[in-house]
Amino acid sequence: MKIAILLPYKENFSSNYAGAVSLFVGDTSKNSIYNKNITVYGNTEYKNLLSKNYVNIKLTKKILKSNSKTFVNEFINNIRKNPSDIIEIHNRPNYVKYIKNTTKSKITLFFHNDPLQMNGSSSLEERLYLLNNVDCIVFNSNWSKNRFLINIDIPQNKFNFHVIYQSASKIKVNFNNKKKIISFVGKLNTAKGYDLFGKAILKILNKFPEWRSVVFGDEPREKLYFKHKNLKIMGFKSHKYILKYLEKVSISVICSRWEEPFGRTSLEAASRGSAIIISNRGGLPETTNHAIKIENLNADSVYNSIESLIQNKIKRISYQKKAYSDFKYTHKYISNKIDLLRKSLINKANILFPYNKLRSLKIMHITNFNEKHNGRLQYNTGRRINNGFIRLGHNVLQISDRDIIANSKNIRDIKGSKSLNNKILENEKNFKPDILVLGHADSVAKSTLIEVKERNPNLKICQWFLDPVSKFGPDYTKNKNRVLDKSNIIDATFLTTDPKSLSFKIDNSFFMPNPADKSFETLENYNFDCPYDVFFAMSHGVHRGELKAGKTDNRELIINKILEKETSIKFDIYGMRNIQPIWGNSFIEKISQSKMGLNLSRGEPLKYYSSDRIVQLMGNGLLTFIDNKTMYSDFFNKKELITYSNINDLTEKILKYKKYDKLRKLIAKNGKVKYLKFFNSDLVADYILTKTLDIKSKNKFIWL
Repeated sequence: MKIAILLPYKENFSSNYAGAVSLFVGDTSKNSIYNKNITVYGNTEYKNLLSKNYVNIKLTKKILKSNSKTFVNEFINNIRKNPSDIIEIHNRPNYVKYIKNTTKSKITLFFHNDPLQMNGSSSLEERLYLLNNVDCIVFNSNWSKNRFLINIDIPQNKFNFHVIYQSASKIKVNFNNKKKIISFVGKLNTAKGYDLFGKAILKILNKFPEWRSVVFGDEPREKLYFKHKNLKIMGFKSHKYILKYLEKVSISVICSRWEEPFGRTSLEAASRGSAIIISNRGGLPETTNHAIKIENLNADSVYNSIESLIQNKIKRISYQKKAYSDFKYTHKYISNKIDLLRKSLINKANILFPYNKLRSLKIMHITNFNEKHNGRLQYNTGRRINNGFIRLGHNVLQISDRDIIANSKNIRDIKGSKSLNNKILENEKNFKPDILVLGHADSVAKSTLIEVKERNPNLKICQWFLDPVSKFGPDYTKNKNRVLDKSNIIDATFLTTDPKSLSFKIDNSFFMPNPADKSFETLENYNFDCPYDVFFAMSHGVHRGELKAGKTDNRELIINKILEKETSIKFDIYGMRNIQPIWGNSFIEKISQSKMGLNLSRGEPLKYYSSDRIVQLMGNGLLTFIDNKTMYSDFFNKKELITYSNINDLTEKILKYKKYDKLRKLIAKNGKVKYLKFFNSDLVADYILTKTLDIKSKNKFIWL
């Protein structure tokens, strides 16, 4: 694959003077797998170029002719002599009209600024022209994308739109080396808010003489001068120099008045572990999830934001470490996104779903189907989702990853993961799926997914994840890393937790309810007078069977407190108090003997998170109790599901419905009917597919 990158006319491509566009192109080209096949075209007189594969288009300036148009014409002449598969035009939408009819190459247009402020995209007519004449448009923020789409009333899925952020290098930061330094990087003008910063910083430096401020940038057109013995104006410095300096900066301020399309400075500050203050303008809020965002921008609000970080060291360090730890937009990460886009573009024949309609698909579903446990774990979420795919009429190839690993371990492949990934590649080759669905498939390598995506450019990949990802829950760091591991190379992530409530961001993530299956959830406990009041079971992993020595569990503590408080409640308990867990048909037999069930999850309750226990309880007609902090009241009312606020409240409500059995039966029945109607595996399967494909479903999902 040969790629030609066209820079804006007079864009400086020198490492000494490069701007945001050149830095983006230089960094991502170096890290691209197509590095040797990329040629960058531009017009610069400076040395120390950012790429070896650079062609400088020299022009003789003409008074009566557009130098920009001449520049593009010379580029076209070069392309005719050295054709490329893809032409990537950066930040010059007006170049498209000159290039479109002169080449058979695929054309990708990259926006680095506000589309409505640029020649070639400012008007509605111009933007509609671009939609019909480029193969792909890449925006540097969702804000920029939304600006482009103003007054365009056409479904977005009909166009090849992508949001790919800027990138920055990430180095190991020693937070002990941070100095009492406040930085400002950018043009020293009112658009960048330098006048606001200047007024604020003088007050700060007077009040806190142990602190100092360093400013990088200049602006000859605006004369904004601020002087203080602890304020140093560095002027223009190389990008490399600034990045090195940011390693010791404690607080970085980006207080732009204008609508920043993205904000590279904020991104780089995060990569160097600075506590960041930003104005809530344009795409700036997208640069980091961990910054002080100024809503009402003025000199006082800038001052107050800086002061709060100076006076509260714990707060300052927290912002520093969170911004750094959450930073993932490295050059390699962003380059990989662009490369995947290139692969899909060059190999793309026809749009897979041109009419926004779901056809019969070939689905490769990789998860733990627990074949080695001889049916005792038949009632799992993977099989529920699988059943949903099949009932929708799709062709499903199921691969039980952990069973393959267990059966493949040998001296040459100690973990069995090599065999698994080789098997996936062979299955993909023979099956040619439309969609690859991963469920907790941790041993599937990124390289395997990249390879299948390269071989099958139209392939969509998604993942579902059931385990808790609460910051205050069990295995937080482990589960967070498991979810994020492949998020940069897949199309969608589905969680049994509201993604917006998480302490970290996952691109293109969605809440997914635990699915019920009409062939699994067959009991109707509300029709019977069961011998036990309350059912509760813990598994603690299919291999362990019981709590590890020395460990406690918040669920066991809750049960024990209820038992101590009210002895009249007849519990049927498993997986605790020296009673072994139960599985398979034994589980179904035992659950059939209880009127009510407790849906307790490990860790601090989080919005919408629940283990799949809720399916087994509500789906089988048990009156079910759940902590009100889970916000399940968004889906179920008091006539379908019982929420509680604390242990005392829970105990009282158990006693209430033990006494009023008719009411218990009615609510339990309502709960089962609603759960199987709106949270069934067919609907969840359809939801996974349509969201992954970014097409509209004929079904209504009440959890949206």
